[in-house]
Amino acid sequence: MYTTIQKWGNSQAVRLPKPILEMANLNENDKVEIKVQDNNIIITPAKKHRTLQERIAEYQCDYKCSEWDTGKPKGKEVL
Repeated sequence: MYTTIQKWGNSQAVRLPKPILEMANLNENDKVEIKVQDNNIIITPAKKHRTLQERIAEYQCDYKCSEWDTGKPKGKEVL
């Protein structure tokens, strides 16, 4: 699919066709990261920051804490 770079105020803009947005699972007002890599412009969805409640909801309760051996002291560590 081809498009044209057009003037938008003091900047330049590219319109993203709806089928492209749907294939990339992007919607209007989604935040994206734009970078240049090997002379290509790459647009990727911005990482969404999850709330503490969202992180806790994903917790599987499968973590088991335990002690581990770090070896014998090599200096003036306090025991």
